[in-house]
Amino acid sequence: MAAMRSGLVILAALLLSGSVAVAQQEGKPCAGDIKALCAGIQPGEGRIKACIKSHLTELSPGCEDRLLTVAVTGKLCKTDVTSLCAGVVPGTGGIRACVKSHMAEVSDPCKDAMSRVAAGRKILGGDL
Repeated sequence: MAAMRSGLVILAALLLSGSVAVAQQEGKPCAGDIKALCAGIQPGEGRIKACIKSHLTELSPGCEDRLLTVAVTGKLCKTDVTSLCAGVVPGTGGIRACVKSHMAEVSDPCKDAMSRVAAGRKILGGDL
């Protein structure tokens, strides 16, 4: 009986630690991407941001969703959205899909804004 109780305690601890990891991932949707795509990159001096910027088309759906939100709502990406997605009707999800399909053509200031958010930094200039 004690072994069974001990096993349940261990199982509960594992489940709780998994829940904490999931909660942390939800708060930082790009943390796993940084770990996977930028392994070995020393943080500081914009190196993580530069790494994410070079991998914008390889991000997980959660991270990509966060960055597309920045692109669609941010001031630094407004010109890109206007020029790349001129005929797309707002509110239908089409703008997000449009920006995603044109990720390679997005301007450097917009890519910088997205990669800053992915790296966990605030955007300058009141972008969000």
